[in-house]
Amino acid sequence: MARIDLTVHADRLERAVKRARERNIIIPTFEQQKNPDLIPLKIKEELKSIGLWDIHPRNLFRITWKNQPVDHGGGFGKVNYIELPSSLTGVDARIVAVVGKWFPTGAHKVGAAFGCLVPRLTTGQFDPTTQKAVWPSTGNYCRGGAYDSALLACESIAILPAEMSKERFEWLKKVAGEVIATPGSESNVKEIFDKCWELRRSGQDLMIFNQFDEFGNYLWHYNVTAHAMEEVLNEIMGPKDRFAGLTSNTGSAGTIGAGDYLKQVYPTSKIVASEALQCPTLLNNGFGAHRIEGIGDKHVPWIHNVKNTDLVTAIDDNAVVGIARLFNEPAGREYLAKQGVPEAVVNQLDLIGLSGVANILSAIKFAKYYELGSHDVVMTILTDSMALYNTRIDEYREQFGPFTNTDAAVVLGRDLHGERTDNMMELTYQDRKRVHHLKYYTWVEQQGKTYEEIQAQWYDSDYWTELQSQIPEFDQLINQFNDAVGLLKNYK
Repeated sequence: MARIDLTVHADRLERAVKRARERNIIIPTFEQQKNPDLIPLKIKEELKSIGLWDIHPRNLFRITWKNQPVDHGGGFGKVNYIELPSSLTGVDARIVAVVGKWFPTGAHKVGAAFGCLVPRLTTGQFDPTTQKAVWPSTGNYCRGGAYDSALLACESIAILPAEMSKERFEWLKKVAGEVIATPGSESNVKEIFDKCWELRRSGQDLMIFNQFDEFGNYLWHYNVTAHAMEEVLNEIMGPKDRFAGLTSNTGSAGTIGAGDYLKQVYPTSKIVASEALQCPTLLNNGFGAHRIEGIGDKHVPWIHNVKNTDLVTAIDDNAVVGIARLFNEPAGREYLAKQGVPEAVVNQLDLIGLSGVANILSAIKFAKYYELGSHDVVMTILTDSMALYNTRIDEYREQFGPFTNTDAAVVLGRDLHGERTDNMMELTYQDRKRVHHLKYYTWVEQQGKTYEEIQAQWYDSDYWTELQSQIPEFDQLINQFNDAVGLLKNYK
């Protein structure tokens, strides 16, 4: 049995409540993040004068897939998504992606961080008056954690590799209390974990919210992201359509947890885990370094329900770089329009960040492998947008030269329409078990997890469903916290 510890620490909780009252903080429930119609009208009125990225506690209510796609003053509507036509993907299957750009911070990781911090805050396990929240990450998660911490009046420490995009560091310096750059790039996750152990031994009063082992990350996506996807499927699917599956970079294994819910609703659907070909950890017990920012690697996250994963794909980061240029360079967009990609789609291609490109390529591989047709729907995720990587485009120009019409033709033909079904594996029972066993070396040998729990993750049939059953408890704690703070009554 697995459950998140929700033991209440009354003395610390009292201080957290007082801090929230002083800082005008009201916390949304998971249910409100799924369905903003439940948010009080007076809070929606306040949001009309608040920017999407503003450091304002009411922006906690904008941690949802349903924000109006504007930078300031927006309300709520349907889930933000984009459907990619076959003229772009080269396959008949309908590839649909939910859009992360319209979260505060421009990435959906702000929700994952919320799912980790809020249960600790509303139980008094985390004391915002004395402790610092530490957010180890390969990019967007520490940005989301620092942002949530600022909204919830907590001190924060953001940790990320030194070679991540300049946009991340420039923004973090304005929001996080401290920013620590660890050696290496996207692939250097162990260095982040090592820094966490160093901080633990430093004697500081802090709590580390490691996205790779925090089940609040998994549960936020299982509950909020998955239901957003389900709403999109209900909106777009006709009577002959079939939901084929979800493709997601493994990353911290939070987002891919949405597949667990979707498979419960659509039992024949597949869950496809994606990683970088230059670091094929799940596919080939491999290692290396790559340029697909935001997906992590060289270990299997503790919160990855490997037993429920059907396929593994590996995506060449060279293809991701080329497609990012195709989607964002003027010559690339002009060429796509000439090839029949609708103008409305071309104008939205900047919604697709680097990890989003990898997710789309995995969806194409999945569609080709199973020979999916026009009535098959594949769901994927645009974690963030190119707004967080504009300096990368400048770097690519300097490194590779101008992006020409010929380059566009090559990238579209080779990297998009020419994506193949190599470097992927349909997992058998024993394949899944092999991948699951890789957790041992990181989590039991290095990070202090127990042999008994790694066995329970595999053999205990209730392990994951017990976790999933805790979501109503989170909302109960949030409601009790808001009642104690006493501000919400003014909005009813």
